[in-house]
Amino acid sequence: MTKDEMIAYMAEHSSISKKQATDALQAFMDGVTKQLQDETKVSFSGFGTFSVSHRKARAGRNPQTGETIQIPASRVPVFKAGKRLKEAIKK
Repeated sequence: MTKDEMIAYMAEHSSISKKQATDALQAFMDGVTKQLQDETKVSFSGFGTFSVSHRKARAGRNPQTGETIQIPASRVPVFKAGKRLKEAIKK
């Protein structure tokens, strides 16, 4: 599903305009992004949790040349599905 398809789905199922659905979706994404930048977890009971994971620096290998390279430490977003979401997918 693309962003445009999600906006259309939200508008149809919430009886709001596509403009309002666009604004709501953008506000949601901005809110989650801001909280993750501040390293704050964002939890939706039953749905899941967005958080930030820290990856340590490590040595890697260039697959084309075989040369060893240093991969720097990084922060990456993580989503862990909640119980209700997991159960809904199984069905």
